[in-house]
Amino acid sequence: MTENIPDNKARQGGWGRHGFMILIAALLLTAIAWGIAELYGEQAKTPATEQGGSPASTTPQTGTGGDQQGTQPAQ
Repeated sequence: MTENIPDNKARQGGWGRHGFMILIAALLLTAIAWGIAELYGEQAKTPATEQGGSPASTTPQTGTGGDQQGTQPAQ
């Protein structure tokens, strides 16, 4: 004779409290790592990075990454 098993008993296992605690612990560890990265980023600032660029980047930049606009290649 075949035994009928209810759907909630036939499953492998639920998340329950254990899975929930793992998710919360992972979220807390992620927040701690993010906070450490933020603190390190604030301490690593130099005057060059606060201005948005380094002193070596004083040449004009184009949007294409090639030569300046309006110049023709040599023939």
